[in-house]
Amino acid sequence: MTAFICTACGTQFPEDYKPPEQCNICEEERQYVPAKGQGWTTLAGLAQSHMNSFREYEPGVIGIGAGFAIGQRAILVRTPGGNVLWDCVSTLNDATVTMIMGLGGISAIAISHPHFYTAMGEWSRAFGNAPIHLNAADKDWIMNPSPAVKLWHGDTLKLWDGVTLVRCGGHFPGGTVMHYAGGAGGKGIVCAGDILSVTTDRKWVSFMRSYPNFIPLSAGEVEHIGAALKGFSFETIYGHYFDRVIAKNAKAVLEKSVERYVGAINGTRGY
Repeated sequence: MTAFICTACGTQFPEDYKPPEQCNICEEERQYVPAKGQGWTTLAGLAQSHMNSFREYEPGVIGIGAGFAIGQRAILVRTPGGNVLWDCVSTLNDATVTMIMGLGGISAIAISHPHFYTAMGEWSRAFGNAPIHLNAADKDWIMNPSPAVKLWHGDTLKLWDGVTLVRCGGHFPGGTVMHYAGGAGGKGIVCAGDILSVTTDRKWVSFMRSYPNFIPLSAGEVEHIGAALKGFSFETIYGHYFDRVIAKNAKAVLEKSVERYVGAINGTRGY
């Protein structure tokens, strides 16, 4: 049997003799089924067709990805308490495992939302069954259950000193970001996935229920995102693509982005 992987979103499904009839993630309104229909691959197939690239943004913050499916990259965050894999990609190969093991392995995996769960169980097994921390509000979207999954409840989860998961909601009810106080030279960083989506001009962040299908969030949901991060200091936001980074004054960018979005939705911005 084979654990098939959706080529549109990268989600891995449980082992079976044939691919699933459909991908539940892609059928839901926040994702999409490609016009040519659903396609499937495997971990072994991806190892032949895709190679991960790596980018060190700052000491201890390394992007990992191959542009497969949605195209996001994961981030390895090296901290004094251990290494965290933030978000996940389907492209896991021997070279990637060797590189990460040489950097100290992975102590924990944390993922922003279900579109990036991908092959999380494979990553956990490759690194000694590292725990996978997912917000419980999104548990119904776990397509390939793993004993390594640790569901957490509430608004924050402290992994260890300086590393905190924050439930912002928005894109998904359990939409999560990770705050690392030691990043950006001690000024703090936020790894955001697309819960805070860094815009193409890298001067703002924005917020959507569905990015490919252009479904906005309400003003109240976006205000809640801003409030969830109010008590955290940070200089940098790392978005979900290699080039989507706000390097400086990121908390001020988030605050003005919330204000701009809410003004546009409420019709008070003067467009």
